[in-house]
Amino acid sequence: MSERQNLNRREFIALVGAAGAGLALGFHLISEHRLDAFAAETVATPFEPNAWLRIDTSGGVTVTIGKVEMGQGVRTALPMILAEELDADWSKVKAEQGDAHSKYGRMTTGGSASVRTAWETLRKAGASAREMLVAAAAQTWSVPASDCRTENGMVIHASGKKLSYGELAAKAATMAVPQYPKLKEPKDFKLIGKRVMKLDTPEKISGKAIYGMDVKAPNMLVAVVERCPVFGGKVKAFEASAAKKIKGVKHVVQIPSGVAVLASDYWTAMQGRAQLKITWDEGDFAKQSSDSILAERKKLAETKGAVAKSVGNVEKELASTKKKITNAVYEVPYLAHAPMEPMAAVADVRDGSVEIWASTQVPDRVQNMASDMTGTSKDKVIVHTTFLGGGFGRKLYPDYIEEAIHLSKAVKQPVKIVWSREDDIQHDLYRPSTYNVFNAALGEDGLPTALSLKIVGDALNKSNPKDNVEGAAVEGASNLPYKIPNLHIEWVMHNPGVPTGAWRSVGSSQNAFITEGFIDELAHLAGKDPFEYRKQLLTDARLKAVLELAAEKAGWGNPLPQGVYRGIACHKSFQSYAAEVAEVSVDKKTGEVKVLRVVCAYDCGIVVNPDGAEAQLEGGIADGVSCTFKRAITIKDGRVEQANFDNYDSIRINEMPKVEIHFVPSAEAPTGTGEPAVPPAAPAICNAIFAATGVRVRKLPIRPEDLVKQLGEN
Repeated sequence: MSERQNLNRREFIALVGAAGAGLALGFHLISEHRLDAFAAETVATPFEPNAWLRIDTSGGVTVTIGKVEMGQGVRTALPMILAEELDADWSKVKAEQGDAHSKYGRMTTGGSASVRTAWETLRKAGASAREMLVAAAAQTWSVPASDCRTENGMVIHASGKKLSYGELAAKAATMAVPQYPKLKEPKDFKLIGKRVMKLDTPEKISGKAIYGMDVKAPNMLVAVVERCPVFGGKVKAFEASAAKKIKGVKHVVQIPSGVAVLASDYWTAMQGRAQLKITWDEGDFAKQSSDSILAERKKLAETKGAVAKSVGNVEKELASTKKKITNAVYEVPYLAHAPMEPMAAVADVRDGSVEIWASTQVPDRVQNMASDMTGTSKDKVIVHTTFLGGGFGRKLYPDYIEEAIHLSKAVKQPVKIVWSREDDIQHDLYRPSTYNVFNAALGEDGLPTALSLKIVGDALNKSNPKDNVEGAAVEGASNLPYKIPNLHIEWVMHNPGVPTGAWRSVGSSQNAFITEGFIDELAHLAGKDPFEYRKQLLTDARLKAVLELAAEKAGWGNPLPQGVYRGIACHKSFQSYAAEVAEVSVDKKTGEVKVLRVVCAYDCGIVVNPDGAEAQLEGGIADGVSCTFKRAITIKDGRVEQANFDNYDSIRINEMPKVEIHFVPSAEAPTGTGEPAVPPAAPAICNAIFAATGVRVRKLPIRPEDLVKQLGEN
């Protein structure tokens, strides 16, 4: 502790007096009972009781975030959790992004897990600091801590006297850190559960927010990479003389992923890339197409797969039952992530140190990767995480940062790697596509007595043994929430060579579509209302509660305007529960479908910031609608056919349905909101299309011409 911090009250007053008016102006006037607090205060020394919190002597509260902000609102929700237990003045709270460091725990941001995994940690961090501030005030006043309470950034004694957290900061730093601080009861929350504007909104609307694309470093070059258009292909030879003649092009460098052009700016680098002449070894995947992949999967569906779940005897029940559906095939396509901000990162590899600025969901993984690639000790690798212009799982994979590191090592100066939109869509790690076959039998009461499902598709982990079930491939299917006495689910791994990765809501994104669509088929076969059928079969009370709430708020069973039809679906993913009712109209001549309204009921436990949570659910539904109608990655001659938003589109603002969000009141610990609204969207819409037309949609995306054809065949 510094000499300044050790001053007692008399020495403090003497020092101020001796220094004269100039120094005295640095302090605000205080009442008599506050002098003892100032005796221990150092203006330059903040109170930092843990890795997540800093309180300066002006009362400013800074919460350091270990998770990354990609639009999901963690730079507001996580500070709210800590500030609630701290009893902070929210107007004085700000958030900052923590650089990669083990003190923040696992920094990977995904799986709708940020609030869920930080809940207890941040509550304890805030409560510990609060108790230390109370202890400092109690010592200052020579009163029992039990006579003090906290409110809005102040410690208040029973007598009415007060000290601000800023005034107590330095003295609080000398208090023992409580190991088991007392946490608030949810009924006593004052901040959590309130609508709060995001702390980063002013930065974003003013243009001050820094994304990966925005980073500039002294002496920095900008790089773009020409990659083989066929997955797995390699450079045979290249000619770069024409590229090097372009003014501003500085280097042309071959790296593992392709050939990079480095220039003074992005446009020049792109012009240089266009002049490259590369001969590719395209490899075996050049023979592949979407049709050949589908044909192989149809064959594989006849083979035995790895068993994900098996209860009872499905084959026996199917053989002895007359009312059944057999060989119902559902298909879902590959999907690209297409975040609004494509991949971008800056790497500066120096002798003995590495500094990286990146739009990444895995800053700690990037730190480890950079250490391994450069032979630099981990403590000398600094990773600054910028804002992310969307992630959706794509930025869990630091391949683009690896490119920047390779290039900075090669040219010995800072390098920014930038991917174009075409690079992003044609060189993604795609959501797996699957081919799915259902069989089911119904009893005399119309309820399912047996169900089998075979899923054929890619593994996210390409080294997964064929006889092992990959959890991500069957999530949302192997944990089917319905009461079915005979159940058998298999997965057949088929990796044709398409690079795959986690996509928003991972396996649930496709498995909710197929299972909720098929459950609707069973309800129709049984002649039962789809809502009542699900309610009768559900075994999870929380999922049943959201289903009932969605139906109630949507007016299920009430008359609709002419030409409007409803569909319903529910799903649990990432420990959250969602049910959605979609209302659609269908033009039977053109096959055009309009999604008019989506009512979503949701249970994520305690809702930290309703405003942010609603935004996430609305975004998830928008993604769900987009992928129902507009999105698919297709392969021809080993190449991705889509390249930009002209042929890999999202719904536009005029196509966005009216969305209503209803939260189930809960005192349970919070879970997440980033992903679980996506899975029920497609099946709710498709089930509504069936209600409107009698056509069962088993393949995504829905094309108007396909729907017209099915209507003609129906």
